[in-house]
Amino acid sequence: MLKKYYFIYECNFTLVHQLHYFKLQSSMNKKISHLFFFMCTAILVHQNVAAQTNSIGIFDGQNDIGKVKHSGSGTYEGKSQEYNLSGSGTNIWAMHDEFHFVWKRMKGDFILRTNAAFLGKGVEEHRKIGWMVRTSLDTNSKHISAVVHGAGLTSLQFRRDIGGATEEKKFELTSADVIQLERRGKTYTMSVARKGDLFVSQEISDLDLGDDVYVGLFVCAHNPNVTEKAVFNNVRIVVPAPPDLVPYHQYIGSAIEELDLETQNSKIIYQSPISIQAPNWMKDGKNLLFNSDGLLYTFNLATSTPTVLNTGTAIHNNNDHVISFDGKSLAISSADKTGNSIGWVLPITGGEPRRMNEIGPSYMHGWSPDGKYIVFCGSRHKEYDIYRIPSAGGPEVRLTTAPGLDDGPEYSPDGKYIYFNSVRSGLMQVWRMKADGSEQTQLTNDDYDNWFPHISPDGKWIEYITFNKNEVRPDDHPFYRHVYLRVMPVGGGPSNVIAYLYGGQGTINTPSWAPDSKHLAFVSNSSLLFPVFPIAK
Repeated sequence: MLKKYYFIYECNFTLVHQLHYFKLQSSMNKKISHLFFFMCTAILVHQNVAAQTNSIGIFDGQNDIGKVKHSGSGTYEGKSQEYNLSGSGTNIWAMHDEFHFVWKRMKGDFILRTNAAFLGKGVEEHRKIGWMVRTSLDTNSKHISAVVHGAGLTSLQFRRDIGGATEEKKFELTSADVIQLERRGKTYTMSVARKGDLFVSQEISDLDLGDDVYVGLFVCAHNPNVTEKAVFNNVRIVVPAPPDLVPYHQYIGSAIEELDLETQNSKIIYQSPISIQAPNWMKDGKNLLFNSDGLLYTFNLATSTPTVLNTGTAIHNNNDHVISFDGKSLAISSADKTGNSIGWVLPITGGEPRRMNEIGPSYMHGWSPDGKYIVFCGSRHKEYDIYRIPSAGGPEVRLTTAPGLDDGPEYSPDGKYIYFNSVRSGLMQVWRMKADGSEQTQLTNDDYDNWFPHISPDGKWIEYITFNKNEVRPDDHPFYRHVYLRVMPVGGGPSNVIAYLYGGQGTINTPSWAPDSKHLAFVSNSSLLFPVFPIAK
């Protein structure tokens, strides 16, 4: 069977940074130097494959911990990016542990996240699965574990001292199937949810496991005579941005993910050590469009190959770009000579763009289905509002006048409505208005900040991104935060989480639905980039 190698980069930051420096300092044309950078990092990735032949997906190795009666195992399925684990063992409790562990050595801060489920009815109600952080592979090691039991008990368990007693903090929530464990210094936070719901959390703030630890997935049968099995998908090990990172001047790595709405399984299809942002799904269903460092790229899904899109003299493009409904034209946002973001239009195949705005900032977000108009967020008179402008050129029309930020406008596929986000009610929420700007109506009303509503091509669903109000201002959508992707019926109603991730700015600034309305593309972020997975096609 033929295999393709996806671009998922190892942490050889010395070479990557040298290549990035060369790209920035080169006297070559910017487009050529960007292509050179992607080619060089592709070579780096290929070299890393050979050095990782003993790894298990993103993990370094696996072990049975303690004297188990039946050996456990862990396997990785490249096509689905799922892990299947089996394990025996008496328990993970008291002064020592017995279980099967798939692990990676880590230092510093990290975020561990997965969807997890037992396979089969099982024997013991206290069989366990989840994430673990462990000082060593010894049976009596210090550890902290984010645990879901066979009977549904969900808890944070930890051993402070070698050979010491295990302690526990139980959740009211039971039978969680989304499990996250985060370390920041000596503080560990376990966050859990039933798939589709928002996280609830427990925290330990004074646990010292040392800086160099083993992190990974585990299965424990809670019965030495049997072996239990579990499946883990959406497995992510994230290294967050450092506390001293300078926003909008320094960046960490990026991953494009493809989400199947039916299964809610998300697969990483491309990674880069630099910032890539805002994937549009192109109308042929075979390519994505994203921006990186001022340029736009098309990304071939079959070959996993990015190619610079010719945008002429517009080489300071940001992450507000949108494809017309007929797939023939592209509206982009790019800084002019004054440094202001201005709207431009060009053929989807590339070419010299045509300027749309006389003044800025202006950020292009949506085409009308008939192709006659473009809606955008513009700053005029010290207010950011929604404007409409003829795609052929002409005067802009202001559609919103409420104080505060209105942003992210997008037409419904039938052209009757424009969806947008507005801070006018206190927090950022999703709104809708008729195409002429009348009947402005709030659709979401919760205790979170909700941005960038995108309507599915079949007109049934709204996807949007949710920020925790304790991490951001209502009028800001920064990089590198805990965020959710959620969907709701197009006319309003209950929302469901479809992805839990570390991202924010650049994740879904643009429409990212596949033409079939069954898949989504988005960007997540991490400083830690892994070896290439061999994935069967």
